[in-house]
Amino acid sequence: MIHTVKIDDTTAAGKRFMRDFCKVRKGIEFENPAVTGKVPEGYMTGEKFVRSVKEDIINYSKSNGLL
Repeated sequence: MIHTVKIDDTTAAGKRFMRDFCKVRKGIEFENPAVTGKVPEGYMTGEKFVRSVKEDIINYSKSNGLL
């Protein structure tokens, strides 16, 4: 059985888990989005983020009479 686990490595428990289990080679696999290139669900790429922010700024400016 495979389980998907989310670990917050900014907390003490998350750091301890990562330290203890990153060394294990059998049975545990870590997927790093920076290495695999797969963008997790709910995230957006840098290009999409910039495009979205520009659209938001233009829409806000038009609705408030700045453009």
